[in-house]
Amino acid sequence: MDSKAFINEQIAEIKKTVGKGIAINALSGGVDSSVVTLLGHRALGKQMKTFFVDNALMRAGEPQRIVRLFADLGIPVQNVDARQEFLAALKGISDPEKKRQAITDTFYAKVFVRLVHETKAHFLMHGTILTDIEETVAGIKRQHNILSQLGIKPEEAYGYAVLEPLKTLRKDGVRAVAAELGLPPEIARRMPFPGPALAARIVGDVTEEKLDLVRRATAVVEEELAECGAFQYLAVLLNDYATGIRNNKREFGRIIVVRCIESTDARTATVTRLPWEKLEKICRRITDIPGVNRCLYDLTPKPPATVEYV
Repeated sequence: MDSKAFINEQIAEIKKTVGKGIAINALSGGVDSSVVTLLGHRALGKQMKTFFVDNALMRAGEPQRIVRLFADLGIPVQNVDARQEFLAALKGISDPEKKRQAITDTFYAKVFVRLVHETKAHFLMHGTILTDIEETVAGIKRQHNILSQLGIKPEEAYGYAVLEPLKTLRKDGVRAVAAELGLPPEIARRMPFPGPALAARIVGDVTEEKLDLVRRATAVVEEELAECGAFQYLAVLLNDYATGIRNNKREFGRIIVVRCIESTDARTATVTRLPWEKLEKICRRITDIPGVNRCLYDLTPKPPATVEYV
């Protein structure tokens, strides 16, 4: 793929489609949404409005960090506090697909409808990539940013049109475009993070307590494996308890699974053979988190597993 030609084609297409109108997008800080943000702003300038939707499901400090990073790139990003809306929508839901549907409904039927009304926008730009479409259409797992491919007509359902400039690319292609656009390596090479965010890493219902645990475990895993060179690494909170010992007393504690994989486009993946000493250190740090007394390492490739658990 010729990345420069792709960028020029998409900028021209965005300009043609939006015309003199307004477009908005949600920036998560991942490479897909970051590329869409840059393409949109290069095509539309002040006609493009970018938001970071704080859905209570992100890494620690993520909203503030991403807003600052893009401000340094000359792109204003408005932080939208939607934490209570998402937590309320997810309350009591354990089924993986229903969780994803609750997140989709909250994003598109509530948050984005409100932002469209406030900005008078007619277009929403998505960071949908080809793998998202394939996995959703095949019924493997529903990606929250898939609408028209499932027969949902955004203009009829929500009142705005959706633009997907990356829908023909896989992750490696998006990274090539990110580099050509001049995005810093911390974004261009950033590992994938799921659209449903930490809700995809909690097996069972989502609560603030569980989010705190998986957020802390995620920080440990990302810090310890930052230099390992793997495609993706993550922490997952299971829905079970295990018997353990803390301070010479019996306890029923939570179970965290660590996953680290090698891949190029997320269609297939193999497990990273991490040094035993590194796994032991991660285990010690994770089981130091109050309420967690088991840490497991996932050896399952894709297939038969998917990358994420939910």
